[in-house]
Amino acid sequence: MDIANVIAKELGIKTSQVEATVKLIDEGSTIPFIARYRKEVTGSLNDEILRNLYERLNYLRNLEERKETVIASIAEQEKLTTELEQQIRNAMTLVAVEDLYRPYKQKRRTRATVAKEKGLEGLANIISLQLTQRSIEQEAEAFLSEEKEVLTTKDAIAGALDIIAENISDEAEYRTYIRDITVREGKLITSARDAEAKSVYEMYYEFEEPISKAAGYRVLAINRGEKEKFLTVKILAPEERILSYLESKVIVHENPNTKEWLKLAAEDSYKRLIAGAIEREIRSELTEKAEDGAITVFGKNLKQLLMQPPITGQVVLGWDPAFRTGCKLAVVDATGKVLDTVVVYPTEPQKKIAEAKRIVHGLIKRYGITLISVGNGTASRESEQVIVELLKEIPETVQYIIVNEAGASVYSASKLATEEFPNFDVGQRSAASIARRLQDPLAELVKIDPKSIGVGQYQHDMNQKKLGEALTGVVEDCVNRVGVDLNTASASLLEYVSGITKTIAKNIVAYREEHGRFTNRKQLLSVAKLGPKAFEQCAGFMRIQDGENPLDATSVHPESYEVTMKLLQQLGYTLKDITSQGLTGLSLLAKNRTRLATDLGIGVVTLEDIISELEKPARDPREEMPKPILRTDVLEMKDLTEGMILKGTVRNVIDFGAFVDIGVHQDGLVHISQITNKKFIKHPLEVVSVGDIVEVKVLSVDLERKRIQLSMIL
Repeated sequence: MDIANVIAKELGIKTSQVEATVKLIDEGSTIPFIARYRKEVTGSLNDEILRNLYERLNYLRNLEERKETVIASIAEQEKLTTELEQQIRNAMTLVAVEDLYRPYKQKRRTRATVAKEKGLEGLANIISLQLTQRSIEQEAEAFLSEEKEVLTTKDAIAGALDIIAENISDEAEYRTYIRDITVREGKLITSARDAEAKSVYEMYYEFEEPISKAAGYRVLAINRGEKEKFLTVKILAPEERILSYLESKVIVHENPNTKEWLKLAAEDSYKRLIAGAIEREIRSELTEKAEDGAITVFGKNLKQLLMQPPITGQVVLGWDPAFRTGCKLAVVDATGKVLDTVVVYPTEPQKKIAEAKRIVHGLIKRYGITLISVGNGTASRESEQVIVELLKEIPETVQYIIVNEAGASVYSASKLATEEFPNFDVGQRSAASIARRLQDPLAELVKIDPKSIGVGQYQHDMNQKKLGEALTGVVEDCVNRVGVDLNTASASLLEYVSGITKTIAKNIVAYREEHGRFTNRKQLLSVAKLGPKAFEQCAGFMRIQDGENPLDATSVHPESYEVTMKLLQQLGYTLKDITSQGLTGLSLLAKNRTRLATDLGIGVVTLEDIISELEKPARDPREEMPKPILRTDVLEMKDLTEGMILKGTVRNVIDFGAFVDIGVHQDGLVHISQITNKKFIKHPLEVVSVGDIVEVKVLSVDLERKRIQLSMIL
């Protein structure tokens, strides 16, 4: 198989682009590095295409490896023909390869193998050839054997039919047809194990849907319902069509002596040997497709969440709400350093509201707090009420925001949090995390397993390895797109940088602690286990503010420093102009890009990247994202009325809609049908993303079930 050609066709790119990318991957380059610094080589492929390419490359290489194993195994049995080898080599999926290998696999003991041991293969051949002029009962008499326990013609025929049934089930062409027609015309049917049982799966208690139209989120919901023993699930195949097809393939002569026996064998083969296996394959395929879709959505949601703009330059009070154990507070300065922690008890059962207000006001005055970040967990609403009352009573201008605290408890109990805050309890760590995830969402959220961040759907029901790899890729892309400050980044942030392993990340922090701050990127080569290849991969993503070379604060790669210096000299600038932000008109001066690039010995794309970076050194791409909504007053669910127009933040996007935080502690659902009326959309992600600030209209409020229906069609 020409893997590069196959991938190029699938992704709609040139074969040369695939070949160049594969070469870079095989040389040890990471996806973020290739996407950012090898645009000339790949033809500017973005990180999303590159990750798809990488995934397909692995699959197709594994497929080729499996083909070689299968071919070698069949050749060893001396059963490999030129035609069969060609069929295997032409197969495009692992399923197709396994179908072709099935007849040659060493089988466990089956009814057919027992029949063969009894010497009944000859009778099976007589029936299959359909040429006999005698009845099969007469033919069977020659195969009776007391020694082999074939005592009657009925026994002999039954054994022969078992052999024929297995031969039919081993035929790759037949299985392909049955699988395809079942997917095209079959139905997914679910029913309740106990129709009286109350559960979230009641809509599936009597449900059917064409397999070809099965929505991913429904497949995952049905799988969970089956796993939790609420549902029975089956595939209803077009059985008559399938049996008719098998008979047309197996019965090639109009011989009355063999016809009915072959019909029986075909029916037995389908019902006993093929149907169950095909059903399992189809359900597995539906699940895999649903998981892939859910992982894609999860990844896009996570990316939006990680790329939310940081709220810089503010002293933040992190508030981890609770009832019995009290609310844990942590004051965090503008750099993320924890200045103070305290516990207050404004909620049930103590309800020491006046004391809590006094303590919080004291913290506001002492540390100059301008923003309170409140976790949205238990006792959040009660805490918010107290905060709003306090903000109205004090002269200082302070705002608050409700922060999604998903994963904060996971982080606070982790080994990483223990190392970071050895003297804090889990509540204090959680409060610090809630404050910091507002100051720099990316730097804080990378400390949490992406699966625990709460922006997906059915994440615990899918292939955890696949999900983990996909989400790690998303985090890597985000971290490298933003870049990291080499002198302040934690080990947990550094390990997502291109070319940096967990060990090297810890070594960077250890080097910093021993030798003080980094003053230039070249010092990275002195870090233990960080060799030239790792330096090439990571250097451009590491930032050093106020270092020896202003270029170290930009995303210009050290390999381009010489070229950059020549460019500056040619246009009449020096390195000092970078620091003073004096290069804003650079793109206007660099008019003839093609000639300039040729003079400098680089590609036009690389030149444009350098110019763009010099004009806005270390520009944070998160600045373009919508800013979070800061509040000064409280709104409760009972305050909502139909038709009310509100601003909200998209918290999660799923297949059938988007959940929007409108500030009432219960996210409202905007169903996909209520997202837009300007165009037809297949998925909400075509219009909205996590973190978007949207205007919504309240359609209905169900206080008892805590459900809010919203619309973005105003």
